[in-house]
Amino acid sequence: MIHNSLNIPAIHKLVLIASLCLGSTTLANSAMAADSETTVVEKKVEQLRIAMIDADAKALKQLSSPLLSYGHSGGHIEDQSAFVEKIVSGKSDFVTMEFSDQTISISGDVALVRHNLNADIKDGGVPNTIHLGILLVWQKQAGDWKLLARQAFKYPPQAQ
Repeated sequence: MIHNSLNIPAIHKLVLIASLCLGSTTLANSAMAADSETTVVEKKVEQLRIAMIDADAKALKQLSSPLLSYGHSGGHIEDQSAFVEKIVSGKSDFVTMEFSDQTISISGDVALVRHNLNADIKDGGVPNTIHLGILLVWQKQAGDWKLLARQAFKYPPQAQ
């Protein structure tokens, strides 16, 4: 007679082990899918950065939603057409643009991206350097990630 310390028939042990393995595989696949979506969003953010520097109207329109709400650190808000026009016309000219400390969180069809923006710009031809916090809201629309909202904010002055 075979001694079974848990008093569970062998077939039940196999079912239990198989269930645990399948559950682990499902969790691993979910984690890989989330990583894959994060990578896609990260690439979209980089495409947006390049399109803004290059003043590429076609790319800016393709990357953003027609419902775009683009908020500036001073409180001004633009829709998609105003956002694209301002960059393409040169009224807002990003000479250089770098992102740091970027985080991406995805929940369903929404991705939240936060980063620090450091850029050399020319607003109305006047050179300036900006350091802002940015929140981007991306939404998966018809299988493609689109920029739905952007809000910039100024950091408080650092104590000296």
